[in-house]
Amino acid sequence: MLGMNQIKTAALLGLLSGVLVLGAYYLVGNEQGLYIGFALAAISSFSSWYYSDRAALMAYRAQPLARQEAPELYDMVASLSDRAEIPMPTLFVVPTKSPNAFATGRDPEHAALAVTQGILEILTREELEGVLAHEITHIRNRDTLTQAVAGTIAGAITFAGRILTLGALYGPVTRDDRRGGNAFGALFLIILAPIAAGLIQFAISRTREFAADLGSAEITGNPLALASALEKLEEMGHQIPMNGNPTMSPLLIVNPVSTKGLQSLFRTHPPTEERIRRLQELAQQKQGTPVLV
Repeated sequence: MLGMNQIKTAALLGLLSGVLVLGAYYLVGNEQGLYIGFALAAISSFSSWYYSDRAALMAYRAQPLARQEAPELYDMVASLSDRAEIPMPTLFVVPTKSPNAFATGRDPEHAALAVTQGILEILTREELEGVLAHEITHIRNRDTLTQAVAGTIAGAITFAGRILTLGALYGPVTRDDRRGGNAFGALFLIILAPIAAGLIQFAISRTREFAADLGSAEITGNPLALASALEKLEEMGHQIPMNGNPTMSPLLIVNPVSTKGLQSLFRTHPPTEERIRRLQELAQQKQGTPVLV
């Protein structure tokens, strides 16, 4: 299952880059657009690889957390990291009452794990362990890099639409002095491409969340602890929204906004009810009891 998720994620990332390249090509109208699209995709991928941790931490105003400020939290993360066989990530705290957590970084050796003040106040020790193990699994699986690349490319698509459309309207960009490629190219980059990019980005996030939930259950041996935590976070998160850059929301452990109906297409995470149901089924399987349908 993990291998299939990785293949699906790689395909979605390729599709996301393809949207950027295709949009630039249609807007400019010749091979120059392809070069622009490839250049933007390459720059976006490199910048997100190298600066992903800083961008996410800055987006949520995360502050470094010293060991003397939270020794129990440090010991908990150190123990879970050891079980997951990865280096302990650097810890940060986000000054908000909204309960949430996220991990970021280009690889396990350059990873950061951030928790909000709110999540430390409402979860029990076992529930918090489940959440931290979920984020540590993201680090171990390198999902943090995948989400950073996806978010950066999605942002580049929106940015390219604005910049290249202005160029098409106010200046010649093709060799025969035509102003841009065509009206469809402008429409694609202004409206259709950002929507498509968002859908692909969210699909990548949903693909990785189930795997991280499973990893948490394996590390802690307690699927119900994470299930209980998710239930609390879903309820409290809607009461106290998490403010920050929307492109970074897939990094969070629960969706920071409520999504129903057609808005569910833009959900950054699988439905929390489904995640809880799977964890409860896993707990029943571990106990050797039949799963009730």
